[in-house]
Amino acid sequence: MEFFGEVSGVSLLAQGSEGGGAALNEIIGLSAAAAVITAILLWIGYLHRNHKISWLTKLADWSGRRFKRPPWVALPIAMFIASIICALFGFIWDVSLHIGNGRDDGALANPAHYFILIGLFGIFVAGCTAVVLPFDKPGPAAVRITDHWHAPVGGLVMAGCGLYALMGFPLDDIWHRIFGQDVTLWGPTHLMMIGGAGFSTLAALYLEHEGRKDRPADAAPDGIGLKFVQYLAFAGVLIGASVYQIEFDFGVPQFRQVFQPMLIGAAAALALVGARMFMGRGGAVIAALLAIGLRGLVALIVGPVLAAPINWFALYLGAAVLVELLALTPLIKRPVLFGLVAGLAIGTVGLWLESLWINAVYHYPWPTSIWPEALAMSVPVAVLTGACGAMVGMVLTGQRLPRRAISVGLVALTVLAIGGAAANGLRYNVPETATAAFTLTEAPSVDGQRFVTADVRFNPPDVVSDDPNWVSVLGWQGGLANERGQFVDHLEKVGPGHYVSTQPMPVSGTWKTLLRVHDGDTFTAVPIFLAGDPGIGAQEVPAEPQFTRPFVSEITILQRERSPDIPQSLWLIGCLVVLGCTLAMVAGITWGGGRINNSEPSGSEAELQPSAQS
Repeated sequence: MEFFGEVSGVSLLAQGSEGGGAALNEIIGLSAAAAVITAILLWIGYLHRNHKISWLTKLADWSGRRFKRPPWVALPIAMFIASIICALFGFIWDVSLHIGNGRDDGALANPAHYFILIGLFGIFVAGCTAVVLPFDKPGPAAVRITDHWHAPVGGLVMAGCGLYALMGFPLDDIWHRIFGQDVTLWGPTHLMMIGGAGFSTLAALYLEHEGRKDRPADAAPDGIGLKFVQYLAFAGVLIGASVYQIEFDFGVPQFRQVFQPMLIGAAAALALVGARMFMGRGGAVIAALLAIGLRGLVALIVGPVLAAPINWFALYLGAAVLVELLALTPLIKRPVLFGLVAGLAIGTVGLWLESLWINAVYHYPWPTSIWPEALAMSVPVAVLTGACGAMVGMVLTGQRLPRRAISVGLVALTVLAIGGAAANGLRYNVPETATAAFTLTEAPSVDGQRFVTADVRFNPPDVVSDDPNWVSVLGWQGGLANERGQFVDHLEKVGPGHYVSTQPMPVSGTWKTLLRVHDGDTFTAVPIFLAGDPGIGAQEVPAEPQFTRPFVSEITILQRERSPDIPQSLWLIGCLVVLGCTLAMVAGITWGGGRINNSEPSGSEAELQPSAQS
């Protein structure tokens, strides 16, 4: 499950080994292909800017007539929609394949990688197309490049987000060559790719807004098709902010459970507050429904159709209804306050409503013991992201943002709140002397695979409280032909520190099967069976009829490919580099919103439709 670990366009280091970066021939091939495609696109841009070709202008004009937007908006937005959906499908399929199968034979051996590469490259190209297309100044917020060339803010931000995501590929290969495969969604360079794609949805909203402002005064009103695209944009923001939850969605979370409610609250507050303010009544609910439809369609294709592990996803309907109800009050006339209060409602009642769905269908429901710490993390994050969602809505409806110190301060506080909550969530404890004694009983084999049931006794018995987050067995990377390559069983407690399995577990073939214990800040595991992995020099951990093993940090089992002997200082430097790139992207998005808002004439909000008051 290295997700994107073996896709890379460039590497400055020597040829990688299995589990430590892509093969050199694949790097050369991908780099050459990227260079050729980039050269062709640059040449097309040069010819267009110098009026040596006309077909690009004609295509953009045709798109503009179809979508009732300026050509420099219509064509890039169409390209963006196709690209972001392509990237989303490839991303979820890739995660699913790695959960079921483990590592790839190479970067080009995984079909999902092609969708990811094409999708992220398409986002970057869509932004660049918006920058290259206009010959006249594209709206009052446009950025001057030369005396006769101005670029729309949304195009620049979109290209920047796409570039940020694409930078993750070569950095990811370098990362894996130094540190080994960090087989988790939340590897630093993986987050670059996810974040760049996710936040590019805000850039698309910026670009659409600039095009709407640049239309003639007598232009025809937007039709149902354009309305749908606008609703879809906010559904995209919701999905883009939700992809950080994918490990929980697939039932292979590698970090403490308190992260999940915080991530749900943040995504809901940012997207749904903005949707209600811009789209008017029903905007939040419709955005949530479209997000459910799109995520559901992708999950259906990846799971039942392609026979890969199935993922669930948050619905956000309870949060959307709360936002709609609050918008019926006078709070809607004070947007930032509306966002703060809506975030508070989402971070409390909204999360409780979402928990009803999660407890019904997810592999890991929320125990009652999670709530104190989950609320302490979720409430401040949801409140502040709600304020940011409100400011996005203000930009898109032409309402003047609060003065610079307040608006920038709110964004900075949001980043600090997320950082503080993440730092707390990353805190965990591994019992130093605790062990687990296993007695395995043979069960009927399935397709030649060995299955067993387990009787487990903890020593000391009180290593787990009466209401832990989970005591479960996870099996994964068993091959898609074997129960989709994934297995989860929540053990039944029969006495103090005494648990038994409720169904047979796989302990042969390529399976990696382990006992997982999560109880508050205790986050630990015991290997039951781990297939031998010659590619990384790992010996098989056999599932003997009886054995006693110590509890260890779960990361040492789930991330076997990760190099254990790399200095922490080097890891810290790598993380700081990625953090710097991420903060630059956030700053760029913030700058884009501020520049667009500063270009609005006083009182323009009354001229824009739809409005927050509708």
